[in-house]
Amino acid sequence: MTKKLVFATNNSHKTEEVANILAPEYQVLNLKDINCLVDIPETGSTFAENATLKSTYVYQNYQLDCFSDDSGLEVDVLNNEPGIFSARYSGVKDDNTNLQLLLKNMEGKSNRKARFKTVISLLKNGENHLFEGVIEGTIRTEPTGTKGFGYDPIFQPNGYDVTFAEMEMSEKNRISHRALAMQKLIDFLRES
Repeated sequence: MTKKLVFATNNSHKTEEVANILAPEYQVLNLKDINCLVDIPETGSTFAENATLKSTYVYQNYQLDCFSDDSGLEVDVLNNEPGIFSARYSGVKDDNTNLQLLLKNMEGKSNRKARFKTVISLLKNGENHLFEGVIEGTIRTEPTGTKGFGYDPIFQPNGYDVTFAEMEMSEKNRISHRALAMQKLIDFLRES
């Protein structure tokens, strides 16, 4: 029997990608599929707390097993900013504005170490399970590349001489923080 699993997202592409991996054991639904039109507040102080808030909301209000993720960029020299505020670092949800503010805050800094981090919260049968994916890298002094989004044009993963925005999507999706966390989730679901 196919089990239902909600991905707390409105991104149909992300939903479809995960659904293809988890079929036929799971039918993956997104927030639109369950008619959840609420903007679930992310008031936590960590990626894990924000991811858990979203999965808990769905589990409590729709009685369906659910997973959600929260991601962001942490820069060592900026005390791990922008962190949970990555999408609204400048006060607005605008990729270029946020990227430019980060570059301004990095001016004159020799330590360019940073990491992208994703935490997935899976609420299954009332139990919360967390899965983390991290990719280390450095912040470039200026944007390069046109692929990707957010901070991708200035993030160069360790072991590569290109930014995420210069990589083919298939390569980025293979090594990214989100891919690493998602693989841990998938392995867990297949084993349980």
